Amino acid sequence: MTQSVTTLLILGASGDLTSRLLLPALGQLLTNEPDRRLKLVGAGSEDWTDVHWRHVVRMSFSTMKAKGAAVDDLLENTRYLSADVTEADDLARLLDACEGTPAIYFALPPAIAAAACRALEKVELPPKTALALEKPFGTDRRSAIALNTELAKLVPEDQVHRVDHFLGNSTVYNLLGLRFANRIFEPLWNSDHIARVDVIYDETLALEGRARYYDKAGALTDMIQSHLLQVLAVLAMEPPSTLEPLDLRDAKGAVLRATRVWNDSPLESSRRARYMAGTVGSEKVPAYVDEQGVDPTRNIETLAEATFQIDTWRWAGVPFTLRSGKALGERRREIVVTFRPAPHVPKGLRGTHEPTKLRIMLAPDGMTLELNVNGPGDPHEIDRASLTAEFGPGQLLAYGEVLAGVLDGDPSLSVRGDTAVECWRIVAPVLKEWAEDKVPLDGYRAGSKGPSGWPPIG
Repeated sequence: MTQSVTTLLILGASGDLTSRLLLPALGQLLTNEPDRRLKLVGAGSEDWTDVHWRHVVRMSFSTMKAKGAAVDDLLENTRYLSADVTEADDLARLLDACEGTPAIYFALPPAIAAAACRALEKVELPPKTALALEKPFGTDRRSAIALNTELAKLVPEDQVHRVDHFLGNSTVYNLLGLRFANRIFEPLWNSDHIARVDVIYDETLALEGRARYYDKAGALTDMIQSHLLQVLAVLAMEPPSTLEPLDLRDAKGAVLRATRVWNDSPLESSRRARYMAGTVGSEKVPAYVDEQGVDPTRNIETLAEATFQIDTWRWAGVPFTLRSGKALGERRREIVVTFRPAPHVPKGLRGTHEPTKLRIMLAPDGMTLELNVNGPGDPHEIDRASLTAEFGPGQLLAYGEVLAGVLDGDPSLSVRGDTAVECWRIVAPVLKEWAEDKVPLDGYRAGSKGPSGWPPIG
């Protein structure tokens, strides 16, 4: 362990993200690394005392059964300061409370995080200060460029961590190991052998009180523009020379620069829908438009599907379809790689001749390889068989991996500035045509598989 950061300053420490995700992950990280020493400073608009803050931290740590010398040391010394994080004087006061090299974690809504960055221009930052920001990184290509410009005024790019917790877990390394450590897969990882790739992240959860954010974002921005395009990049990138940050991020960036909407036609290549009242499991779910805080006139989608192409020799002609939705009847988190049919099946072999499929499951990670094999009875009859394997879950929660990267100055799993801009560029044509209602907004019953007219995926 090489620790570069000695103080973690959380802006927005009184918010849900901090108590529900950041602090449990931090407790797990410190439990796993008892020699790590870290000071924690929380800052927020709430008028909390240090005693109340320590209680919040302790309760969050307890969810992970955090313990050990590093945990005890942090709990004894952590502080909370009430502050307006968009004011330069308050930010200077917060930094004065830090020791050594700080990492500033913006656990804030995007607009407030951007305002805090502008205020930091008036503050002298300690050398090697790290900045960690939650997605979305801007609201479109132009705003992402503007945010990158603001951040560049503060610290060098390798000290900026644009957090995508999808990348902050073992999934990335599981994909890399599967692709590059097995000769059976990498020679086939191209358009000569692969017919299509589907990345699916369907949730049974409905809005769950997130209207303030979700009713402005929708499924396309919330999931496809960020998380699923990052999965596509890891899945489709050229083999990096090493797993060092520069090589890994360069390989991802090259793929995304070559990615665009299939046939440049959002009308042909994208679908959107919104859930209506229904039942998910045993729970009744109201229509999205009736959820508290939703403005029905926004026409926000809760299910998005878009197909992209990658203009490289490896992937020419292969459609990559990304899909994510809420309030669906089945939770599906998987990558489905469908191989081309066998070029010749001898006469006399009867039964199923379906294409080989590799299913890579996400959270928890695993894989299933679906094959055609001779059945147990008639040797001329082809049946379907599956080979399955489970991947290691990793030692840390997704946010634990994120925090480890931030604290150790390793940006490998964070989103680089140019990549954030490319992701907005890729989905911009879809967002434009959806905003102009050129692509119909379909409906589906909560608890169903989606709109009845949509073809199956994966």
